[in-house]
Parts: sequence; structure tokens; C-alpha cells
Amino acid sequence: MTEPHTGTRAVVLGASMAGLLAARVLAERFGEVVVVDRDTVLGAEGPRRGVPHGRHAHGLIARGQQILEELFPGLTAELRAAGAEPGDFNGDIRWYFNGRRLRPGRSGLVSVPATRPVLEAHVRGRVQALPNVLFREHTDIVGLSVSSDRRRVLGARVQPRNRTAPEVIDADLVVDTTGRGSRTPAWLDELGYRRPDEDRVKIDLAYTTAHFKLRGDPLGSDVAIIPVATPAHPRGALLYRVPGRAGCVELSLTGVLGDHPPTDPDGFLRYAATLPVPDIHRAVRDAEPLDEPVMFRFPMSVRRRYERLTRFPERFLVMGDAVCSFNPVYGQGMSVAAQEALVLRGHVAAGPAPDARAYFRDIARAVDAPWDFSASADLGYVGVEGRRTAKTKFANAYVARLQEAAAHDAVLANSFMRVAGLVDAPATLMSPHRALRVLRHSLRRGPRPDSGSRRAAAPGPAAASATHDTPDT
Repeated sequence: MTEPHTGTRAVVLGASMAGLLAARVLAERFGEVVVVDRDTVLGAEGPRRGVPHGRHAHGLIARGQQILEELFPGLTAELRAAGAEPGDFNGDIRWYFNGRRLRPGRSGLVSVPATRPVLEAHVRGRVQALPNVLFREHTDIVGLSVSSDRRRVLGARVQPRNRTAPEVIDADLVVDTTGRGSRTPAWLDELGYRRPDEDRVKIDLAYTTAHFKLRGDPLGSDVAIIPVATPAHPRGALLYRVPGRAGCVELSLTGVLGDHPPTDPDGFLRYAATLPVPDIHRAVRDAEPLDEPVMFRFPMSVRRRYERLTRFPERFLVMGDAVCSFNPVYGQGMSVAAQEALVLRGHVAAGPAPDARAYFRDIARAVDAPWDFSASADLGYVGVEGRRTAKTKFANAYVARLQEAAAHDAVLANSFMRVAGLVDAPATLMSPHRALRVLRHSLRRGPRPDSGSRRAAAPGPAAASATHDTPDT
């Protein structure tokens, strides 16, 4: 934080995780950073109105954990002290695909399953501690203040709840991190610019989440149980311990294409019983429910193609879900926002008014791989609308074979989790070395792996060798 300031003030619209990360990197270059949000933000301990999915399962996947640890040194240890349970992204999580558990092995990557309020509160606390960051709560975002020729953004027009008239916060740079409901496309239209094109994948997903006080401990030394929804088994789940609440777990059930987990307690448990592995239903069927199940619906993934625009206002950028909102079952949103924060950091290093078109091109590169990964997987469902290219069909068929092989091969399991964790590019899964391992396992299909705990299915030699596996193996 010793770099000289290149701008007087930056304004961040939205105190989302993307907004907090934007504020963190902008604080390195601007004398003042103002974060504007309509909610009560400071000191918020529970789910916020502005984060409708905040009541549901969250986890910080590998690349996100790496970047947040870089931006906020010691954050992982801080989360652990608060009761979260960071663990190895493969070795400490029970991953199931099509009812088969991936072979456990030490990937060397860290994941942090934790509730959204806990993750957000600790990141927000770090940002709030920065001396040049100011939060404006209970303030509606009305629009942009622009120059007379509409070429330059001069600040943000806001409406504090305790005042009758809007005001303008002047700024050298405004960053929109207001999420999938971002009004930037409408603002561009009003200012005479073209709206960005949108890529959409309609998945009609729903999360239904409930909390339980367990009689026993189904997790043991593991940190989460995750049967992932697939076209063959489209119902999924995520179970993990709630930080700071002994014996309490959070269970999110997922369903796509209208097959949504019920919100009545009995229906919720019946749905859990249909998961392709029995561990989760066994854990909660006799547990004490702590609340009523609640649902969050996610109709579609949306990617706004700002990088294709030929004109864009100066001193204005967009980041996070406002650029691309991913199917949340893949856990990519916060980690992609962290990658985008590094892009933003690079672009403001040269001055307070980055080239928006260059910035959006670099953001697009950060989004490409996770978007292809999740959109292609969603297009594997017959009922999902979207264009299926030959590349998409081949990739889905190959990944299904790889997941089946990874049930027996910890090297392949670690390789897959490196891609799912946004550490490696998807193309690495198709390297000759890995393709040969997939082929070998396809020709020699062994017995189904045990669906119990890691202790019941101890890693064999392949898993042991994966302890020191490198990305090139």
C-alpha cells in the first residue's frame, strides 16, 4: 500500500464481494474510495437483502482462496479461527459425480466452505480497516453523472434514505459491482451507447437450504460432502459445518429445469433421500431442524459482452456478476471476481482513467475459461436451451469419461479439481498424458468406490502418489 495515489476519489457501486475486492485494489491508487450500498453493511452478521443467495451454501474455491490470501494476508487463518474449516480441495472434500466418489488425494489446493455472511464479514472487515475506504450505507444508486458530451463519467448520482434530494459523489473513476441486476446496460442506452450483447444459458436452477443440529458427525475429518448434479443425476447437494456453531450443518439441495427441492420440511427430506449417495440423507433424517427450508431461484447464467462494444464512457468500469453471473453450483462467482480484481489493479496502476475497452478485453480473458466450463456442463442437460457445438458435445463426453476414471485415479481427480478450482485451464485435462489415463481406465473399469467416509475408503497407491503431484503429471 505504499504506491503513490494516482486519483483523488473512486466510487464503487455495491458492497458485494466484487465491490469489496474492487475497493481493496482501488485503495492502493486513490486517495479515497467510497463504497455505496442500499443495505446495512457495516456490522451485518446475517444474510443481506442485496445478497438474495446469501442464505445458501457457499465456498471459496482454490484460485479465489489464493487471491484473497494475497490481497488480505492471513485471511484463511482468520476464517479458521472463526470456525470455518479450510481443507484440501480434493483430499478433504467428498466429491461425487454420478454417484461415484472422486478418488481422494492431496491436491495442494485450499478450499474454504463457509456461509456467505461469514466470508463477506471477514473480507468487509479487512476493507473497512483501510484508512481511505468509506462506506455509504442506506443509499440508493440513482445513476451516473456525466459530462455534457456524455463521453465521460464524472461521478455517481445517489439518494441517501435520510434525505429528500439526490446528490452526486464526484469521482475520477466509477466501478459498477451491483451484480446481475446491474443497470449499466440501461444507462448506456440512455446515454446513446449500445447495450452489450448477452450470452444466456437457461438452467432454471433452485437452491433450497436448511440448517440442522446433528446427533452424530457424518463428516469426520472431511470438511464437506458434495454430490454434484450431472445430467445423469440432476439432483445435487452441499453439506458442511456452520462456522462457530457446534454440531450445526448447512445443507443446500439443488435441482434444475424446474425440478426444485421443496421448502416444506418433509418434502425437503424426501428430496434428500433421492440423492445418488446416501450419506446426506442419513445425516439429517433424524437431526433436529433449526429452521424452515428457504429457496433461491437462479433462472439463467448471463454473460454481458462488454468487450465487444466499440464505444464506452470514459472513467467507468463494470466488474463481477454485473459482467457475468455463473450457475452458482460451480462455486465460481467469488473466485472470478477475485481474478477480475487483479485485472482492475493492473489497469489503474497507470492512472485513474483506465482504457475501458482494454480493461474489458482483459476481463473477458479471465471469464472465458470458467464460462466455458460451466456453460458447457449445463448444456449437457437435454432440456437446457443453448447452442451445442461439436466442441461442446465432445468436451462433455470426454469430461464424463474423465470423472468416471477419476473415481479410481487420484491424479486425474486432482487434475480435474485444479480446473474446477480455476487454477489450471480446461485444456490441461486433454493433455496426452491425462487422455491416456482416461482411456486406460475406460478400458479397465473397476468396482464402484465406497460411498462412505474417507476412512472407509482409504487411498491406495495412486492417491498416495498424488500427494506430490504437479500440474504437469
